[in-house]
Amino acid sequence: MPARARIPRTTPGPGLAELRRRGAITELLFLYACTNDEPTQLRPIADELALTVQAASYVFRALQARGLAEVAQGRYRPTVAGVAWLHDALGKLREDVDERLTRLNIVRSCRALASADLEAGATVSLELRDGLLNAVPGRGGASRGRARAAARSGEIVEVDRLEGIVPIVRGTVRILAVPARRLRDRSLSPELRRALREAGPTLLAAPGLEAVHLLQRITARPVVRFAVAAACREASHVGVDSVAVVLDEELPHLLEQFEGRDPPPIVVTTLG
Repeated sequence: MPARARIPRTTPGPGLAELRRRGAITELLFLYACTNDEPTQLRPIADELALTVQAASYVFRALQARGLAEVAQGRYRPTVAGVAWLHDALGKLREDVDERLTRLNIVRSCRALASADLEAGATVSLELRDGLLNAVPGRGGASRGRARAAARSGEIVEVDRLEGIVPIVRGTVRILAVPARRLRDRSLSPELRRALREAGPTLLAAPGLEAVHLLQRITARPVVRFAVAAACREASHVGVDSVAVVLDEELPHLLEQFEGRDPPPIVVTTLG
């Protein structure tokens, strides 16, 4: 029964993370060069990798000690295990890079609100205002582009030739927990009005009948009633603060919905 090539325990981890290990990239490139060329001397590999011959010899000895490279018939070659290790490492690297590329959206153009009258070809800076992307005349911002056509203030304008990244400061989700025993408390309404006034012009949300009813009595502002956590999370991603009013007995359930990857900044205040 033929022996199987065993991949050593030093098999690289998931892609790019393993390449942070000192010397990992050099080892991969060294073994790759041996696989393709099978050189009789270390000088060609050293020159290809911009190494000294002494450094190339050190890399070879390290690979040889791990059973990944050898000198056979006067040529530097990978062992069977070395070929398996090389395929495994490059395969994981490709998968890792492909996965990262799918999550990387390269934007070449966009639409924004013109914050002033713009001429065609005008240079603009992009910035978020109240969660909406604005095109501001000039190059003062961290992200810049060019107005594709003329636009008046307040109109939507096409912006191309983008460069830089729009800075986004995550919006804070402020949760106001109302004790159920205070629903009939006359001091609750002015206290809640004061809290909303201090919070400023934010997204306003309320899960549950009691919280919605309470807000409708004290403000004419629109109230998000459904998918409250999702709405607050999305608002936070575009730099918009939000206020969610909830009964204290329903607070744990609301907080659970913010768990998971990349939660927004959350501040919980109990009224009274």
